[in-house]
Amino acid sequence: MAISDNKYITVAYKLYSLEDGDKELIEEATAERPFQFISDLGTTLPAFERGVKELAQGEKFNLTLTKDEAYGDYNDEYVLELPKEMFEVDGHFDNEHIFEGNVVPLMDEDGRTLNGTVVEIKDDMVIMDMNHPLAGSDIVFDGYVVENRPATNEEIQGMVNMITGEGEGCGCGSGGGCGSDDEGSCGCGSNDSGCDGGCGSGCGC
Repeated sequence: MAISDNKYITVAYKLYSLEDGDKELIEEATAERPFQFISDLGTTLPAFERGVKELAQGEKFNLTLTKDEAYGDYNDEYVLELPKEMFEVDGHFDNEHIFEGNVVPLMDEDGRTLNGTVVEIKDDMVIMDMNHPLAGSDIVFDGYVVENRPATNEEIQGMVNMITGEGEGCGCGSGGGCGSDDEGSCGCGSNDSGCDGGCGSGCGC
């Protein structure tokens, strides 16, 4: 793949979930803090990327993605009971970060970071939901393209570093911009779940 194939794209949108025909606003990426990504690196939902990749600056879009094109079915097996001691810091339970409804990063046995939502805190266990917050839902992106241009080598390398874990990337709270010096958010166009993927987590990366 030639470098010139990669595009640096930023979009502003409102994201809605569709439940029984009803739309619920889940997240908004504004022109001041747009969702930004580099195409053809596998970091966005494929259906979302296809829908915006060829649009010029200022062009509007309204994309409906089925649950299969978005985050798949909700899976009860992804709701886990984990020992409470897993969430201790210096021998004390981490009340600052582990509370019902919060999205927290966990690491699997392969060293990958996965985000989960705290469902319930019991005496000796913490129930975590590792499903994406929009699993099982059809979703709608309604917005417009803020910028669409060829990506620079530095932007591409910055994104590659983020993917491989070699750079700071655009993690939660960093204000980072996916290989760019501009502020932005990772938003729900992302393949990631939970905090890094936005989607109502209350955490704009």
